[in-house]
Amino acid sequence: MALLAYRDKHILSAQQLRKLSEHKYSCFSVSLLDPLLQPWWNWLVAQTPLWLAPNLITIVGLILNVVTTLILICYSPNGVEAPPRWTCLLCALGLFIYQSLDSIDGKQARRTNTSSPLGELFDHGCDSISTVFVALSACISCQLGHYPNWLFFQCFCAIALFYCAHWQTYVSGTMRFGRIDVTEAQFSIIAIHLVSAALGPEIWLTKLPHFNCESRFLPIYVACGVDLILALRYTKCILTEGCGKNGSSVAGTSVLSPSIPLTLVVLPALMIAQKSPQNLFTEHASVYIMAFGMVAAKVTNKLVIAHMTKAEMEYLDWSLLGPSLLFLNQYFNCIVPEIWLLWFTLIWGTQDLLRYCAQVCLEICQHLRIDLFRIPYTPKGATPHPATASVSSQSNFGSSADKNGGSAHRKSKSKPH
Repeated sequence: MALLAYRDKHILSAQQLRKLSEHKYSCFSVSLLDPLLQPWWNWLVAQTPLWLAPNLITIVGLILNVVTTLILICYSPNGVEAPPRWTCLLCALGLFIYQSLDSIDGKQARRTNTSSPLGELFDHGCDSISTVFVALSACISCQLGHYPNWLFFQCFCAIALFYCAHWQTYVSGTMRFGRIDVTEAQFSIIAIHLVSAALGPEIWLTKLPHFNCESRFLPIYVACGVDLILALRYTKCILTEGCGKNGSSVAGTSVLSPSIPLTLVVLPALMIAQKSPQNLFTEHASVYIMAFGMVAAKVTNKLVIAHMTKAEMEYLDWSLLGPSLLFLNQYFNCIVPEIWLLWFTLIWGTQDLLRYCAQVCLEICQHLRIDLFRIPYTPKGATPHPATASVSSQSNFGSSADKNGGSAHRKSKSKPH
């Protein structure tokens, strides 16, 4: 992890680290599925060894989710080819495992007395990456590549709504979830994968009786309805519920200022896709979504950190280098093959995101005197070492419970789709 971090450079200032230590997680949820799944989550965490670090639980779930989606992408890179049924089943399993592990990391943190602001940040960081792959996998499972505009809309809508969920948190100071939100969206996508696995992905090409449209448009229209409801809810919160002075954000900045980084990601993505003479998005849809998704994940992580440290968000970022080069290349009539720059955008954005997250985690770990993937553990019957007890005490920050019994390390439910 240290090898990924920036050398001789501090991302968080002393004031930001101090604010981070004082951060308390605030959440309000009226989710329909969460109460029904609590018994499953409680049983699962009871089977988890006490020595297993909550962040390790989160990262294992993310890796499984990403790997299963990459397997699906290998068989249908543009969402046009019908993927094998077993790849859809694998995606459903990977997402279910990720959702379950993402739900018990906070319970494990409270169980081991190791809740910390780092846990909340790490959780949101993993979710920002997962959102990209979950949305893409659902579109591929429905073979949405036959309709590139719909594929673009659904994936970038998910990315933008995830960002907006944290935007409204940055403004109001409280993360809020409605009756139909992330958990419901995740299980809807699991259902899509299971239908593709059981009946074959071709089922989405069949015509619906009395509707004169393909069956894949049913989940698309439902998703659009949910997207609209979430967008309206976020907009209302952002414009009317600023908790800072004179209705400003938690940092005292304009409630509209976070729109700039989001615009710098989504607008170039749309323009480049529409104006590409080589049909870049249509021919390389998965690479395109992942490339811009990593850039979006970076700016979302910066927004989360700005909220937790009550700091002003930076608008420009090095991750925007790839999209800028793609845009300039089109302006100069594509003097470089676009696919080369697209792969550069993906590689550059991924390494920049990983290095940034690694550096932030290292700085927070040093400040709080905790480890990222290891927690103090005393075997049954052994006498706790004084140093171990001290570390455990120092790591117990931000453990305020949310409505459903969550803590600062409780699962993040901010993935609209």
